[in-house]
Order: sequence, then structure tokens, then C-alpha cells
Amino acid sequence: MRVPAPLLIADVPWLLYRSYFALPKSIVDTQGRPVNALLGTVNALLSMIDARLPARRPRGVVACMGAEEAAYRVALYPGYHAHRDPMPVELRAQWVQAPGLLEGLGWTVATSSYLEADDVMFSYARVEQESNGRGLLLTGDRDLFAAVSERVAVVELQKGEPVEVGPAEVLERYGIAPELVADFIALRGDPSDGLPGAPGIGAKTAAELLRSYGSLEHVLEAAGEEAAGMRPRTAAALRENEELLRTFKRVATLQRIDVERPPDRETDFAGGALLAAELGMRGLAERLQKLAGAPD
Repeated sequence: MRVPAPLLIADVPWLLYRSYFALPKSIVDTQGRPVNALLGTVNALLSMIDARLPARRPRGVVACMGAEEAAYRVALYPGYHAHRDPMPVELRAQWVQAPGLLEGLGWTVATSSYLEADDVMFSYARVEQESNGRGLLLTGDRDLFAAVSERVAVVELQKGEPVEVGPAEVLERYGIAPELVADFIALRGDPSDGLPGAPGIGAKTAAELLRSYGSLEHVLEAAGEEAAGMRPRTAAALRENEELLRTFKRVATLQRIDVERPPDRETDFAGGALLAAELGMRGLAERLQKLAGAPD
């Protein structure tokens, strides 16, 4: 049976930040303004498309954006994202330009004013899965391991071929199934989001607890009952931080918004080449122009 072409679902904020700090600020447009984040973002997405030419080309690309932090998550836990520095001004300018450039390439740009890009990506992944399609989540955010299923994988950019992370890989890395990722984050914590987790509980203990008792709620129930096999110090830490840990799980749980499954849509290399040229990215414009003339 023919395997359906995947929908590539991209974490644009992560790509922009990654590219801004990885590429020199000397990459500028015709007015001397940095375009390094834009260039790196487009090149990363093109590398995914190129890696799948011609038979494995994605059926479309959804470029996801959203709020820097969801207000409800900050209300639940004020420390959420509180440690992060403000977005650099030069990156902010490219952030504003990104939707137009990505749309010009024929890609679907999807955003939310109140939820984060992760939530938007999760929503498209679920719609694709429910439509018997396949989704590839291009991100460096491990929160999205919670979206992994038999039809959805996280794809990591590495030297050489991109690496796909499916259910088996999540189990190998974390010791738990994808549906327990939010529970795992609540227990272990997530420094990148400012969630400290339970005192004294690291990744190994968090996975052991979830394998032994199931969900976070069952772990907390076992701690309250001083279940046999649970270390007294661990049980005490769980009891003393019970409400906070429940809050962390709510913060870490991805949310769904209403989205429609996008139709199959080819990349508009020629349109992208024109926009890249306007932004002074001559090398990218030439690359896109060559792709526009390349046979399928």
C-alpha cells in the first residue's frame, strides 16, 4: 500500500530563533537590515523538501506561529517563560516579515493570538492523523513529543538525513509513551519553559514513577497512600507539591484549536525567488529559481 506523503508542520518561532543566533548578523537586505533569521528558516524548510524529492516530497507545508506565551499558562504559573530574555529588536523585525515570505513560497501560515505555536502544530497534527494522513513536526521543542503517534513524528534537523522521532524513539529516550509526556514534564520539570518539576525528581525517577503507577494523578494518589515501593523522600516531595505538580501538567499539556486540514499544495519556488530577491537574499533567490526550473 502506498504511504501517503506527509504534511510538514513547522515551528517557525523555533526556526527563527535558531537561525538568528546561528547565522551572522552580517547577512542583510538591500537596506542593511539583518535577514539571517529569515534565510535560515527558509533554508531549513527547503532542506526538508529537498530530502524528500521527488517521491517523498511533503504534500504541503504549514508554517505555525503564535503568542510568545499563552496568557492562561502564565496565569497558572507566573514563572512560565519568566526567565527568558526579550526578543532582540533585529529578530522582531524579521518575525514580522516571516509570514509574507513563507506565504509567498506557497506555504500555509497558521497562527493563534492566544495560544503558542506548539498548540497550533499539535492541532494540525491531530487533524492530519484523524484524516488518515501523516504529519511531520519540524521543531526542537520536546513538548511536542506529546503529539507523536503512529501517524505523527517529530523530525529533527541533524547533519545528513533528518531524523524522525516516532513512538518507539520517545519511549527509548524518555522511558514513557508519548501520551505521558506532559505528566513527565510536570514531574521532571522543563528548564526551557521555567517549570522546576518536583524537588529531587529527575528524568529517571519521573519515568519510573509513571511506568509503575500510570498518569501523574495516579502517581500522586500512590504518594498519598504511601504505596509500597515508593521511596519515602519521593513520596513526601510529591505530597508537598501536589497542587503545583497538577498545575505544571496543565501548563505542559498541548491545546487544540479548530483548524481545517490543508489541501495538497506545491511549493511556489518561483514566487519565493522573487520575494527573496526583493529582500536582498541573492543566494536564496538563485537556489529557489533553480528549484523552480527543476523537473519533478
